[in-house]
This record gives sequence, C-alpha cells and structure tokens, in this order.
Amino acid sequence: MTATASLTVPATAELPELTLRAWRREDAPALIEAYRDPVLRTTLRHVPETDEDALRWLDVQWRGWDSGNRYSLAVFEPDDGPAGPRLVANVVVKNVATRGSMGEVGYWTAGHSRGRGVAPRAVEALTAWAFAEFDLEALDLLHQIDNTASCRVAEKAGYVFDEVLPALPPEFPLDGHRHIRLAPR
Repeated sequence: MTATASLTVPATAELPELTLRAWRREDAPALIEAYRDPVLRTTLRHVPETDEDALRWLDVQWRGWDSGNRYSLAVFEPDDGPAGPRLVANVVVKNVATRGSMGEVGYWTAGHSRGRGVAPRAVEALTAWAFAEFDLEALDLLHQIDNTASCRVAEKAGYVFDEVLPALPPEFPLDGHRHIRLAPR
C-alpha cells in the first residue's frame, strides 16, 4: 500500500465498515479532538493540542512512510453527519526496516470508540497488510502490564502472550507485556 491507498474492513451485522488510510493534513482537527481524551493524554508521549502540534505529529507519520520504517494509518468509520467519516483510531506498524524479519504493531483508539471492537478489527487489518507487504516472520504488540484493554485487543487480533518485559523508566515506568503473532505460512 502506498501512502495514498487505503484498507477497508467490511461492516458486520453489529459493526460499521472501517477505512484505514495514511494521515492527511485535513485530519489535524480530528487528531486534536481525539487527544482531548484523558486516557490518551496520560498514555501517549506526544499530545497535539494546537494546529501546529498536530502538523508536527503528522509530519512524523509522513516521514515514517518516506523512511520505510513507520507506517501509521488513521482509522475512520462512516458518519452520516455533515462532517463525513469519523476518526476512531490510529494503527501503526513500525521498525520493519530496522528489525529485519520482525516488526511492531501499535495503536490507540479515540475515547468515543473504545469497547466497540474498533481496535481489534483495525489491528487485524494492519497485521494482514504488514505480513503481505513486508514478508515479515512475526509482529510484536507491546503494552504496559496494567493495560488490560490492550491485552484483550492483542488476543482478539490473534497475538499470543509471549513474555513480561521489565520496566524501562522513565519512558516505560511499569513492566510490560509482549504479545507476538507469527506470519501465516
């Protein structure tokens, strides 16, 4: 997938279709709105609060695509309102250029979308794409040990618990979990 292409996760009887695509400049207001969520503000390192902050954050995502080492995708679901599709999450596959046959998947979900199955579906779509695109042997999904929601997302997306990782303060003050998913063969 190029930075202009997108992935689609089909709707189910209970859940709407999801579209995953590279971030665009016009996504800045939705990004700022998503980061107003107190959970995101405490769990992520870079919190865009202004248009300038959001553009810096977006620039990091675009440079990742250019470098071939970080592929971040905005996740949207349809909204019948005048604003159009609604930002519900971000998914990223990273370290594919520096780790050889391994990569790492990360994500966040907007507060209004948690608990509705958005994250597992988006992570699953990204995982399938990453395995096909990069011929990886495995992908990791890492989270802090106290993040039980991320454990559930990992399991629902087919990532198996592998090990407890020691804390690395100050960036990672708590122990973490490493979940792994092997490529289909």
